[in-house]
Amino acid sequence: MRVYVPLTLSGLAEAHKAGELGPGPLTAYAVTPGLREWYVSDDIEELEYAALSRAAAASLRLLAADPGAARRRVVVAVDVPDREAVSDPDRGLDAGALGEVRIASAVALAKAAAVHVDSDDADADVSAAAAALGAADHGDDDAQFTVDGAEDHELLWYGVQEIPHLVGLG
Repeated sequence: MRVYVPLTLSGLAEAHKAGELGPGPLTAYAVTPGLREWYVSDDIEELEYAALSRAAAASLRLLAADPGAARRRVVVAVDVPDREAVSDPDRGLDAGALGEVRIASAVALAKAAAVHVDSDDADADVSAAAAALGAADHGDDDAQFTVDGAEDHELLWYGVQEIPHLVGLG
């Protein structure tokens, strides 16, 4: 199963240094039954994009919690055995948990298929979105508009071998 693990650039640097995403448990996003029902599509590429988008939103939450982190959403796509990505059946249709899965233990970075990161031109919108997230969560429509502005930026695809360059080691 392809899962999408939300991170920050500093989290990616730590994972690169350790050679793994972790420690567990990890929160990730995948094509779950709840996500399939919510998205109403049988196209696996569309469903995986929806799971990636959910992970990007979770990465934004990590940025909001860490004001010192570089303002780039980061998602690592990793392939794990189906049995290792467990969704909570009680939260399957909870809008906040759509596509969410838990992975009990660390995952070797060597299992990563790709890394998705915001481009430099997303900096202002991602910064504003991270700052507005709390107000958006409390129903502020203007803040939600600002948060949605980050979603207008597509995450760029990078090969795993490009991680040192992304985190400033290459």
